[in-house]
Amino acid sequence: MDWLKEITAAVTVCDNQGIIVYMNEKSEQVFENDGGKDLIGRSLFDCHPEPAALKVKELLSNGSTNVYTIEKNGKKKIIYQSPWRNEKIIGGMIEISIELPNEMNHFIRG
Repeated sequence: MDWLKEITAAVTVCDNQGIIVYMNEKSEQVFENDGGKDLIGRSLFDCHPEPAALKVKELLSNGSTNVYTIEKNGKKKIIYQSPWRNEKIIGGMIEISIELPNEMNHFIRG
């Protein structure tokens, strides 16, 4: 998936035990102060405080999706966390983090 490597959204993927198995270039940049690409092979749970770690464990166990927005360092982002599956069995989770512009159009389509 070479196209995923250079998109402007941060994409991080873990297996069903919470071990980080993939980070695209943007994800490596976003988490540079935490180790960047050296986080691959490490536990996602070591990178999150307890409430967030519990949420990730919940997503991995029940297959639900978690979507929310944050603001950090003056940048707004939408975070999309969802399990990925292999033959209907949860294989892990993907997190996609997209920076949002301060002003953004919203369209209602019918």
